Formats: sequence, structure tokens, C-alpha cells
Amino acid sequence: MNLSLASPPRTLFEKIWDQHVVMPRSAGPSLLYIDRHIIHEGSFHAFKDLRARGLTIRNPQQVFGVADHYVPTTSRDPNDAITAEIKEVILKFDDNMKWSGAHYFSIKDPQQGIVHVVGPEQGMSLPGSVITCSDSHTSTHGAMGAMAFGVGQSESMHVMATQTLWQAKPLQMRVELNGKPAAGVGGKDIILAVIAKLGVAGAVGFAVEYTGSALQWLSLDDRLTMCNMTIEAGARSGLIAADDLVFNYLYGRNFAPKGAAWDQALREWQQLPSDDGCHFDQTLSIDVAQLSPMLTWGTTPDTGLAIEGVVPDPSALSDPHARDAALAALAYMDLTPGTALSTINIDRVFIGSCTNSRLSDLRIAADILRGRRAVVPGIVVAGSMLIKQAAEAEGLDKVFQAAGLEWREPGCSMCVGINGDLALPNERVASTSNRNFVGRQGPGVRTHLVSPAMAAAAAVTGHFTDVRTLMGQQ
Repeated sequence: MNLSLASPPRTLFEKIWDQHVVMPRSAGPSLLYIDRHIIHEGSFHAFKDLRARGLTIRNPQQVFGVADHYVPTTSRDPNDAITAEIKEVILKFDDNMKWSGAHYFSIKDPQQGIVHVVGPEQGMSLPGSVITCSDSHTSTHGAMGAMAFGVGQSESMHVMATQTLWQAKPLQMRVELNGKPAAGVGGKDIILAVIAKLGVAGAVGFAVEYTGSALQWLSLDDRLTMCNMTIEAGARSGLIAADDLVFNYLYGRNFAPKGAAWDQALREWQQLPSDDGCHFDQTLSIDVAQLSPMLTWGTTPDTGLAIEGVVPDPSALSDPHARDAALAALAYMDLTPGTALSTINIDRVFIGSCTNSRLSDLRIAADILRGRRAVVPGIVVAGSMLIKQAAEAEGLDKVFQAAGLEWREPGCSMCVGINGDLALPNERVASTSNRNFVGRQGPGVRTHLVSPAMAAAAAVTGHFTDVRTLMGQQ
């Protein structure tokens, strides 16, 4: 064997990239083939441009639509939309999707849900594929072993018209997660710890692959949560090599390969994990066994701290820009340096979003709430109709309602708030969503990002609480 002719070891991302380059360039963007493109109601801009240019969908079987951002969670009727304009957006989505010939899930579809929950659930998200979606948290699908990233409306139109997209190849980052997470620590806590180390711009220009022994202890839902929030560190995408957990999940799903095609696909998917000795431009290692339940204190997702911590003092920061940003965050969040995080009172909880609305998330929250009563209001929003039905079959809806929380219909809901699900001005919210920017959940609303378990613990105590104390642990 002539070793000089052997291919150099490649990362998972590089293998997918190489298989999808239609027109390579040594400098600048290359033209990539897109396997599947997913859109939501906000795609009306892309459709308007498509129609204005006299173009049609090139491959309707590779485009999927899901109504999720604007839909009301109080009913499945577009007439219950918060405004007439939003009702029109929902109806226009149906019109555009019927015109396109692509498969779609309308507000009344029994399999409707949040786009990044429905994608894996329906088998749209497959290992080794390139997936785009007109939403920033498309990185979620990377947990299926895919290369997935969000696109803008002009890019969405380009994908629909050509099934391709110009993209610059990112650098490669490896995040090694080692150790077994303690009880009460899950995917949300791990990704908040990662983002706290990297910062909101620490992964700009990178595709991030998660590796390490900790992955064996994480559920697929945990992995989806981690890839979902990878973009909050500025990354283009987050990936985890598909394994039997993913393969078993995908088998028999609506849009997954069937029969002989499945066998062939499985053989190809098993060749995708990063090769031994492959090059990463940067590596971050974290011992997850040392992590505690996390929450954010500021107005960016990188302000995560362990529940045992205190609000930091900006005066300790040497960078004047970082210091000014921290001071502004403290002022908006109405917090004082040195305050124990476990003493911060909350006004409302939100359990949902494409980050934490899957069945295991709901089970975890229900386990904390069962037999207890929430002392603040809140809503629980399942990630899809199928998850909602499964949760109700297990009686989880009754647990949430008995605790005093509202059980809603699937949708993006209070994560982005454009459907009318908002907190009141100056309220402090324990939220399982992915962003805590100023005004994200309403004018003046103070958002703290937490796991479903931590949100449930805060609901029953009225303040941020180490969920492990409610699990009978110290």
C-alpha cells in the first residue's frame, strides 16, 4: 500500500462539506448542494422575491414548511392570532406552501410543532446531510450528525430556486466533554457552561463538534439542546457524530430512508465520524462531572454561572468595554454584585422553545412539579403535537396544571414572543429558551436562561433554587 496516496484524516464537518461541494473555490465561498431546506411563516419575504422573479421551487420534495413562529398557543385557529397582521402571515404561509408543492405542517396539522423539533421528529434531519432553515437555531439539527445552519430570506430564496447556496468554509473547533454529569445537570447546563467559557463571539468563524466520554451519558434531547445553543457562542454550526442513539431514533421516521435505502444510508452514516488524528483549529475541554445546575445573570447567553455562585462585580474586569457591558446588564437586570443567585426572586416561568420542549424536558420538569404548587404563573409549551400527545398520555399535562401552570399548544411562544406570548414589563422570568437579550420576552422583561428542571424548581420556590435540593440531594 502506498501510504503517500492515503487521504488525510478529516473531521465530521469536512466529510460532509466535501460530499456537498458543487463548485469549489480556493478563496471565498464555495457552492454547496443543500439536501433539505426548512421554512416557517416568516418565509413570506423569500416567496415574494421568488414569485417576483418568475421562479419556482426547484425540488419541492426537499423543502419543508412548518408553522411555528407566529401561531397562537392558546388554540389552533388562525383567527386567535394576536393581531390581524399576524393572522395574515399564518394564512399566507399556507398559500405559499400550497403554491410551492412542498410538504408542510400548517397550524392545524396533527404533526405540527416547532421547526427544530419537527425536523428530527419527522426524519427530515439525517446524518451527513446539509440542512438549512430560515431560523438562526438551525444548528439544532447538527445533533443528528448533520451540517446545519440558519439562512436569511434572500439565501432561503436562493436555496428554494437552485437547491444550492454559496458558503465560506469555517474553521474547525472541538469541544471535548468528559466525565459523567451529576444528577440535576443536563444538556442545558453543559451548553451554558460552554458558552460561558467561549463568550458570545468565541466561536465566530467555526463549526463546533462535540466529542468526549460525556456524550454516552447524554440523551438525544440533551444533544439537540447543546447544538441548538451553539450559535449563541457565534458558531456557524454545532455537530455531534451520529451513533446508534441517533440511528435507532430515525428508523421508521416519515422522511427517513426505508428498506434497502435505509441499509445503504446506515452504512454511509457509520463512516462519517471524525477520523483519528484529524485536525481541529481550536480545542476546548470541559469536565462535566464538575458542573452544577446553571443560570444566566446578564443579558447575553455567556453570563451563565453555577447556582452556588453570586452576581459578579464588573469592577473586577480589566477590559473597559466588558466592564461597561456588565454594568449595563446589571442595571437592566436590576441586580447587585455579590447577590447570591439562589436569592433572586422570579415572577414567571416559561418551559418550552426549540431548546427545551421535548418529551424528556417535560418529564424532567414534571418530576420536580409533581405534588408541588407553583407560587408564580407560567406556561408550558410542548415542542410538537406528537410530543404534546405523548405527554398527555403520560399525564404530564395534569401535573403541570395541578401545579398551577398553563398547558399550551405547540409553537415558538414566549421564546421570541411575536405571537403575543410575553411577560409583563420589568418581570423576571426563569426561561428554558435560548436567548436573554434586552426585551427578548417583552419590553423591560428580565430573562434568566435555565434548564427545565431549574425552571420547575424556581416555579415552586419563587426564586432560583438548586434543583438538587428538591431531588433529595444536597
